[in-house]
Amino acid sequence: MEVLIMATKPGLYANINAKRERIAAGSGEKMRKPGAAGAPTAKAFKESAKTAKPKGK
Repeated sequence: MEVLIMATKPGLYANINAKRERIAAGSGEKMRKPGAAGAPTAKAFKESAKTAKPKGK
């Protein structure tokens, strides 16, 4: 019996956090403004919230 392991891509919040860390390290990048081409939409945030881990106490 074979077990298939599906690799998943990092999520929206992981990508945002990684970019903030690169910016803080001096990469010269800037965050996109809401509504700009390539910026996450409100729909993307709603979809990612469905798979969010529950918050601890």
